[in-house]
Amino acid sequence: MSELHQSAEHRPPRAHLTLTARLNTSALDSRRGVVRLHPEAIAALGIREWDAVSLTGARTTAAVVGIAPPGTPTGTALLDDVTLSNAGLREDTSVLVAPVTVYGARCVTLSGSKLAMQSITAATLRQALLGKVMTVGDTVSLLPRDLGPGTSTSAASAALASSVGITWTSELLTVTSVDPAGPVSVQPNSLVNWGTSTATPAAPPEGTGQHVVTTSAESTTPAVSYDDLKGSHAQAARLTEWLKLAIDQPELLEKLGATSNLGVLVSGPAGVGKATLVRTVCAGRRLIELDGPEVGSLRPEDRLANVSSAVAAVRDGGGVLLVTDVDALLPVPAEPVATLILTELRSAVATRGVAFVATTAVPDNVDPRLRAPDLCDRELGLTLPDGAVRAQLLEVLLRDVPADDLEISEIADRTPGFVVADLAALVREAALRAAARASENGEKPALRQEDLIGALGVIRPLSRSATEEVSVGSVTLDDVGDMATTKQALTEAVLWPLQHPETFQRLGVQPPRGVLLYGPPGCGKTFVVRALASSGRLSVHAVKGAELMDKWVGSSEKAVRELFRRARDSAPSLVFLDEIDALAPRRGQSFDSGVTDRVVAALLTELDGIEPLVDVVVLGATNRPDLIDPALLRPGRLEKLVFVEPPDAEARTQILKTAGKSVPLASDGPEAVDLETLSADLDGYSAADCVALLREAALTAMRRSIDAADVTASDVATARQTVRPSLDPVQVESLRAFAESR
Repeated sequence: MSELHQSAEHRPPRAHLTLTARLNTSALDSRRGVVRLHPEAIAALGIREWDAVSLTGARTTAAVVGIAPPGTPTGTALLDDVTLSNAGLREDTSVLVAPVTVYGARCVTLSGSKLAMQSITAATLRQALLGKVMTVGDTVSLLPRDLGPGTSTSAASAALASSVGITWTSELLTVTSVDPAGPVSVQPNSLVNWGTSTATPAAPPEGTGQHVVTTSAESTTPAVSYDDLKGSHAQAARLTEWLKLAIDQPELLEKLGATSNLGVLVSGPAGVGKATLVRTVCAGRRLIELDGPEVGSLRPEDRLANVSSAVAAVRDGGGVLLVTDVDALLPVPAEPVATLILTELRSAVATRGVAFVATTAVPDNVDPRLRAPDLCDRELGLTLPDGAVRAQLLEVLLRDVPADDLEISEIADRTPGFVVADLAALVREAALRAAARASENGEKPALRQEDLIGALGVIRPLSRSATEEVSVGSVTLDDVGDMATTKQALTEAVLWPLQHPETFQRLGVQPPRGVLLYGPPGCGKTFVVRALASSGRLSVHAVKGAELMDKWVGSSEKAVRELFRRARDSAPSLVFLDEIDALAPRRGQSFDSGVTDRVVAALLTELDGIEPLVDVVVLGATNRPDLIDPALLRPGRLEKLVFVEPPDAEARTQILKTAGKSVPLASDGPEAVDLETLSADLDGYSAADCVALLREAALTAMRRSIDAADVTASDVATARQTVRPSLDPVQVESLRAFAESR
């Protein structure tokens, strides 16, 4: 655990490891694109479970990391046969493993067998590959990443089985191109298509007249009842009323001098259930559906032909035309064919007895002409479910599942930022664990609380799929030595509003908007944030100040807006701005064409602007508070300033005890290590210095004997000659003076 005490200023660079590749014989991991590593190897790489790594053998590929089963040697990497092949490896050969950044795919093109390419639609293909990491030239299977054959309950498995038959479980595809270049992961809004789809669209089903148009009677999507739309009943009622007036009773509007045209844009976070809501409300009506990413991946002429065919079908028989993820079909910037597509949609809306509904997770990326009065003149917004709604959704997902005494409220509290799609993935992962246990023990399958809690460490919500998270491990606020003032300030600003919202409402006050932690480098500012994040009650968005800076005009301000948009979408959440002095310095003193001044203005607007910041707390950390723009430290912004003092002897003892949990320190004899005596003699050492001292002592023991079983007092004394105190007394006094002036 020692590395968890290091501040951002002393965090070591991410390492590369050379390991021995072994074949993973587990049936549950077969062809899932998962590499299993020892926990120590994962820690050495500076990553957490289910992050991505690059694997280099004869070629370089990428995969997600899982923890290896007990008994696996530290220097071994367990790979399935497909991943071994992708890396150009044979068993018992060396593989270079390194952390890698994976981007959400805009477009992925694959090739496969003739049967698969003719039978599997792009929508089904995208659903089967959702969450998988891939590079050009990789071989991937159709097995959904969440479950293997025979245990998956996803709609993709059912669609694959009905279109291809049992051979879908052994089908292997080749990745021919990805956008952007490099390792990518398939997202819900990615364009996933066959290598021939941009040249020749697949033959349409006989009698439908278009490639991707299906009616509700032909759809294979399981129906969801109105009562199961937890948290969306108000939006469903409004859409029901609009459809009733526009399609069933248009004469009422016409008598009042209004047209019966109806165009609705349904927006909300990815996976929140936008298309499901529309399908449920339209149950019993004629529904013709277009998949935006699938149609958007075609050539312009084929794109227009698909839309024209769908519009002709809905105009002939009436009903509702639904376009899912319309931003993929009509993006910004607009293409020339977009004008013709909008003309077709406009003709559908103008037809009596026809309604047009489009869904999108990124409304800012939709062609603004879609919001014209003669197209989508109305908009519905679906919000992220809160804790109560998540509990209701979990009850719906688990009502037919054999289970033993589940505490659903606990899981709902620990899943901030989860939408219904994330909760369904969580239940599937828990089912995998329960199925594996039942298969191993021969007992009756039943879901347990530990299965759901274990799945929480695997499933990452869609709202945070494109962001880096704080690595929390198992550290808690109780593991933070001393720092009582800091812990109390964070508890009041972050945890109390979540645990006791009724108290704030009863007393008529708003919780603090933000907190600034300032103190010398290495004294635990980042560490205490990790401890706070480990509570699991809020999502954490971490960014270093300089990461938001961009030389292009408007890009930095947009990055700030996107950061806070993601935080709002995954509320309750914590925005952690490390090295905030680099992001928000005093205005008027920069020589960068005003970039930092505009970023400070954007940050101030997000913190205390017209749009309220609900259930989002901003936490900044710096060792130079005097450089921060004073406007940022006013009430309503980063209003609580907390000085993180250098650790005293008692705090250093707690830090050494926590860091020493994994270090075998000699406990008896003349070479015993007395941590209390040692900490009293470490004046000037920061928390990071204390951790570094124990690490150097362990390395000294290894130099003394590679078979050393413990770390002795002599090893610690030798390490002190190398690890010197890093605290600058002048800087510490300057920070104390700043604290007293506040």
